[in-house]
Amino acid sequence: MKKKKALWGLLVALMLLSVWSISGCSPQEAPTQVASGEPIVVAIPTALGSIEGRDGVRAIEMAVEEINAAGGVNLAGEQRPFEVVTIDTREHEAGIPIHDALAALERIILTEEPHAILFGAFRSEVLLASMDVIAEHKIPYIVTTAMTPEMQTKIAENYDEYKYIFRMCLNAPYLVMYLNQMMGYLETEFGFNKAFIVAQDVLWAKGTGGGVEAWLNNNNWEVVGFDVYPTGAGDFSSSLTKARQGGAQVIVPIFDMPQSGVLVKQARDMEVPALLAGFISPAAPENAWDVFEGELDGLINFIFEIGPLPAEAVPMSIEFNKKFGEKFGESARASLAGHAPGPSYDSVYVLKEAIERAGSLDGDAIVAALEETDTYGVIGRIRFDENHQVVYGMDPAETALGGAFQWREPGVRVPVFPEMIAEDDIELPPYM
Repeated sequence: MKKKKALWGLLVALMLLSVWSISGCSPQEAPTQVASGEPIVVAIPTALGSIEGRDGVRAIEMAVEEINAAGGVNLAGEQRPFEVVTIDTREHEAGIPIHDALAALERIILTEEPHAILFGAFRSEVLLASMDVIAEHKIPYIVTTAMTPEMQTKIAENYDEYKYIFRMCLNAPYLVMYLNQMMGYLETEFGFNKAFIVAQDVLWAKGTGGGVEAWLNNNNWEVVGFDVYPTGAGDFSSSLTKARQGGAQVIVPIFDMPQSGVLVKQARDMEVPALLAGFISPAAPENAWDVFEGELDGLINFIFEIGPLPAEAVPMSIEFNKKFGEKFGESARASLAGHAPGPSYDSVYVLKEAIERAGSLDGDAIVAALEETDTYGVIGRIRFDENHQVVYGMDPAETALGGAFQWREPGVRVPVFPEMIAEDDIELPPYM
């Protein structure tokens, strides 16, 4: 199995290298002309204090620096640089109302007059509320964190008003797809059929948990429990006790809050005989092994979008990590978030290409050009569907890609899913 996976990954990597070479999409192109025109302003209104916000902004800044160094954006024959402006919406913090995030969005639009908005809302609740603001100002907006599928529903129902909004990151249904296929794989490989779901009390996490629960119930699994915790909670022992009593073989955590890492430590301390497989934001970075003092061994954690996880089957993900470490330092690279950096980096190149195809900074013209996007980046192949969601799947030559790794002694993240990028088989922890 391991040899087969390694060979398949090599074939995919060679194919992608060939495609990138032919398409000329490499960000390493030599400068053609100095970017000296009026800046093209890109605004980033988001939760700058979150690890996703921190790393997403850094990824955008890195892409902007590369593009500007290579001559900037060719707008109707004039080379113009990108300029990044930011504002902190603080929406990741407990108790911050949606209104405050919307006020920050309005402020940066009115004061900076951006030509486009990248990264955007951190929370799904804020994204949905922001859509009317974006529609009013008619600014192209590429979100790279918020995951609610209601965004696509609103676009489908009222395209003319909401057509300015696009999403490059995973949405919740795609995350559900990956989690469900992972559960199917665990059933096939190990005979598992009992699961316990524990999620954060926010829209995207509850929706993801509900999608997984529905799939499990329809595929001969027993869901022995589904608990929800408010943002900021730090004790998960009651859920772990119920999981043990119910005989759960898999615990599916779905969290983006910093405190969620406590779940892993408590599961280890209580020696709960179940495999943890899901998403725990603070357990995703490479430095998490040291942060959690080696207590992550065996955890399967999803990287929402390939990029922060260097995978041999996606060569540009390895290059992205290398460049990120060179620019921001190895400690910054080792703490890269598992959600947002990849699509945030790629969003700048996608915007550049769309502006150049449009030959204009007119919002409607850029939207039309964005809809024609078909390129490759650190997340794989990038194409938007009819409701402006980038298509995700299992093959980076055909779609964008999410994936999962397993923590192994002595602190190594091993890609294990989907099979096309797996570099080893899944191993069960010794206490199972």
